[in-house]
Amino acid sequence: METYTEPKSLVENPHYQEQRENTLVALKDAVIDEPITELINTLNRLSHCFTLQSCYGHFIYSGQTDLYNVEPLPLTDTLATVEYRIAYIALCIENNDLGRMLLDGLKRIADIDPQNIQFCCAEWFWERQVNSYALQVEPDRFKFQDKATLDYQEALRIEEIRNDFFFRLKELLQNW
Repeated sequence: METYTEPKSLVENPHYQEQRENTLVALKDAVIDEPITELINTLNRLSHCFTLQSCYGHFIYSGQTDLYNVEPLPLTDTLATVEYRIAYIALCIENNDLGRMLLDGLKRIADIDPQNIQFCCAEWFWERQVNSYALQVEPDRFKFQDKATLDYQEALRIEEIRNDFFFRLKELLQNW
């Protein structure tokens, strides 16, 4: 999945409520990565947005082949490279005052580390669901990809940024 395209402006969507209801009925907690289940459920309780897809971000390396690994990276000197599978949240936002306020809050989260966090759209999401946006944690040079091979030290840094990213999202929603 390639998520990154420049963010678009919100447009009118007279079918928002119906699309929201249909999407939320189809969403199952079992397909949400456990560390962000509460966050996704909190987002979906807001009337002015709903999630489309999400991923906690997974680190795969020698000795760790679980594609859905949510364990922290080990502190070691034996790993040279790590495959990182992008952390992101894709959501649809309603074009109203609360939706615009949420959009601004999400953009500010990307500002905490613009070299590694992007606020964007995905053309294929937008074609299926207007007003869809994504926040993703990915080194800027890989922003068009859904996974990247990183050296171990950079992977540790991305893990720290990912953790801060989800903390900031939770903080945004707590202050909502």
